[in-house]
Amino acid sequence: MTARRRWGFVASVLTVSLVAAACGSDTKKAAPATTVAATATTAAASTGTDAPAGTDAPAGTDAAAGDKPFAGKVVTIFSSIRDVEADRLDQAWKPFEDATGIDIQHEGSGTFEDDLKLRVDGGNAPDLAFVPQPGLLATLVGGGKVVPLSSLEADVAANDIDGWVGFGSVDGKFYSPPFGANIKSLVWYSPKAFADKGYKIPTTWQEMLDLSQKIVDDGGKPWCVGAESGGATGWVLTDWVEDVMLRTAGAETYDKWVAHTIPFNDPAVVKAVDLVGDIVKNDAFVLNGAASIPSTSFQEAGLPLLTGECYMHRQASFYGNQFPDGTTKGPDGQVNAFYLPTVKADDPKVMLGGGELITAFRDAPEVVAAAKYLTSAEFANSRLALGNWLTPNKLADISLVTDPLEQQFAQYLATSDVFRFDGSDLMPGPVGAGTFWTEMIEWVTGKSTADTLKAIDESWPAS
Repeated sequence: MTARRRWGFVASVLTVSLVAAACGSDTKKAAPATTVAATATTAAASTGTDAPAGTDAPAGTDAAAGDKPFAGKVVTIFSSIRDVEADRLDQAWKPFEDATGIDIQHEGSGTFEDDLKLRVDGGNAPDLAFVPQPGLLATLVGGGKVVPLSSLEADVAANDIDGWVGFGSVDGKFYSPPFGANIKSLVWYSPKAFADKGYKIPTTWQEMLDLSQKIVDDGGKPWCVGAESGGATGWVLTDWVEDVMLRTAGAETYDKWVAHTIPFNDPAVVKAVDLVGDIVKNDAFVLNGAASIPSTSFQEAGLPLLTGECYMHRQASFYGNQFPDGTTKGPDGQVNAFYLPTVKADDPKVMLGGGELITAFRDAPEVVAAAKYLTSAEFANSRLALGNWLTPNKLADISLVTDPLEQQFAQYLATSDVFRFDGSDLMPGPVGAGTFWTEMIEWVTGKSTADTLKAIDESWPAS
């Protein structure tokens, strides 16, 4: 890279509010703007080599060996990211590849969780994986195959939203820095379809139920829901439950539920699941009925919004990438998203979210360099500019987020009173990425709430 790049920390309301909401403590001031060269020197130190002062190179680069210090090296990455999102990753990290000589080979899978476990256990692990569940990270660490990225802990503590060091740690030891982030408390809809029918955005849970019934009375289907996701089938329904738990039980009870200090079939959980059932188990409310949910892929589930076959689709911020190229998004677009209402209009604004953790399985300088780059502000800026992505990195230039829809997402975060990581992602892997998913699929097709929650509770690993 021939020109020195410099970026500044932009103190956005997005990241500041998330720090305050997630941790309930004083926010840390971000480090001053740094040159890429300085970051390169730090990266070189972590890989055991030196970089000369003033070297122009991306974050994570050791430039001591010349223009391409890792020429000929390959770093493999495995994730659940596919299609348009995967193409954008390739574009975002190409400058790093060009500067370092590292060939990043990414593979996305619709059965990521199962495939990753099989590869790790079979001795065919990727160099890096973007793990979307801290609970799965803990399971992988327990298997003894994860290489701790200890040298990056200080970066995460200094540069990322408070809490991410903890998300990437197991039993007090740091393993994995963050990659991307997302928000989940959203309902996608068609502004034109709402306007044509005179429908208003609901501001309370009851208003949303009343709107659903109004749409049925008008001859429509209010909701499109799909939970098929290969080996991860069911996570869409667990997200519904987590969102409702935050709204009906509050953050303190939510934390106890995630930690299993209250049983999985606690009355608060029963109430939340039954409220979800009022929508997703109601054949009149769901396009093609509740029985279609397990076989309808989450990628395709919301597309009927574009054809008027359904009116609402509860899904995370990343779902915008699933709409066809050319689909306009935002208040004046073909699709938009509103905040999933709380029970009462003046209840605390709770936000469910998540993200991915960069997890290493090979100890090599090029792997560390790639991981450092992928959690840096430089990569974040490159990826932010391509759209439909959020980052927990406080040094990223949030002014690059110019899309009207993504500006709304930033605003939703900024006005949140409470932020919580996806609950199933924090649970032990056998539950959060196991029985919680599978039992909710049985529940949506007829199993009782009591039997479902009892089975999940009994599956919780003994401490």
